[in-house]
Amino acid sequence: MIELKTYRGHIRNWEALCDALSIDKTLSREAREQAILCKGYEKWGKALPDHLYGMFAFALWDSDAEKLICVRDHFGTKPFYYYQTADGRLLYGTMIRDIIGQDGFVKELNESMLQIYLTLTYVAGEDTFFKSLKKLMPGCLLEWQNGSFTVTRYWKPEFRPDRSKSLEAYADEIHETLAQMMREVKTPDETAESFLSGGVDSSYVLAMSDAKRADSCGYDEERFDESRIAAKTAELLGVEHSVAKITPQQYFDIVPYVMYNMEQPLGDASAIVFTLGCLATAEHTKLCYSGEGADEFFGGYNMYRNAERYGENLKTFYVGNTNIMKEDEKARLLRHYDPEVLPIKLVQQIYEETEGLDPLTKMSDVDIQIWLEGDIYLNVDKMSTAAGLEIRMPLTDRRIFDIASRMPSEYKVTEEQNKVAFRTAAAKVLPEEIAFRKKLGFIVPIRLWLADENYNGDVRRLLSSEICAKFFKPTEVQAIYDEYIGSNSDLWRKIWTIYTFLVWYEEYFVKR
Repeated sequence: MIELKTYRGHIRNWEALCDALSIDKTLSREAREQAILCKGYEKWGKALPDHLYGMFAFALWDSDAEKLICVRDHFGTKPFYYYQTADGRLLYGTMIRDIIGQDGFVKELNESMLQIYLTLTYVAGEDTFFKSLKKLMPGCLLEWQNGSFTVTRYWKPEFRPDRSKSLEAYADEIHETLAQMMREVKTPDETAESFLSGGVDSSYVLAMSDAKRADSCGYDEERFDESRIAAKTAELLGVEHSVAKITPQQYFDIVPYVMYNMEQPLGDASAIVFTLGCLATAEHTKLCYSGEGADEFFGGYNMYRNAERYGENLKTFYVGNTNIMKEDEKARLLRHYDPEVLPIKLVQQIYEETEGLDPLTKMSDVDIQIWLEGDIYLNVDKMSTAAGLEIRMPLTDRRIFDIASRMPSEYKVTEEQNKVAFRTAAAKVLPEEIAFRKKLGFIVPIRLWLADENYNGDVRRLLSSEICAKFFKPTEVQAIYDEYIGSNSDLWRKIWTIYTFLVWYEEYFVKR
């Protein structure tokens, strides 16, 4: 007998799976997805995830074999954690707080993770900030039986460039496949809204959806505010548009809430704005679309235009989308620095897997396997869950990735433009000025706000605290802060990354 022990997610191809497994389609979503996972495992065994499209993390108990099977989806959109106790029991779940509260869990800080965090601004790889608590990585399956476990990888990104198709043909394929995703991403009885920035990804998803309302975040600081552009897109598409105007006071006040609900520190400043956006959106809907995935799949970041110039040198330094502190700086800054703990080690296997492929593909693969899982999807999952909002990401799908995996890099990035084929697809339903608008990213006025003494009191408190002195050399931290305040606003990322770690540590190791 197969029993579903824990599950979070959304299975897109449920109708086809109900047909294949003889499951009643009139069941509630909860009942049918439980039946899909249990009956699917009975039929396909460990090949079950090969048959699933969507977002998922789950654990099944096979009572006949007395075995636990834990699975995380292909891209890691939903998290899964596990911990083996001293007496051999396996604690597991999709939330860290569900594990650390159980009998047998010993809460200790994994301080070595701080070195990784100061470079990447997020927690990458299978280790976490809690000693011996592991993440099940994307595309992996864990089997636990007789007091021991094994982890196997059932899927990984693979790239096979096919130049037999034209750019326009690839754009057509993207467009047709996204149309299929939008038919699957919700049922007719569900009502969804859509997040909307000024960029092409969210605009394209909105244009292809049946959402009647779009949700954006904005600021009083006009040069950072994309909501005005989003408003024009919403008007063009004939949908209602709401804007959550973010103030610096709101931003700083909610940081402890974010770090607690994130469960591990995250130094991505946009995560705070995303949280406020989720809370505002959850006031009028419980389901929302978002456009994550396209940048990594189709070459959306401006840095990708440097790929050819980096060449083989990539494997010596490129560890993903963020790299804010070098080793010599961390050695000066940290009280306990271990020269063996290097972020580059996290991506060595990825470079081995992409040996012989072009530099852009290598960069994309690092970001798909490291950055998406550790930062983007973590943020979406944790903050939407805390707000009581369900987010579905139509562009994150193996069928969308399959197109990107076959697409030559010159159809993704040129000297003048990024995400070329994807933008060409979007231009089928959007004006060119929106489809081909320059990528700005999820910009936040934090570089200004962080220097404002009206709002940064908690930053200054923690940077001069005993908690900070426990991990950092206070004079070195103060030197970075003074230089930031004095003349170098680019240093805000380093200050913010240190601060968010300290807030998280206070939440989990001081207050609780």
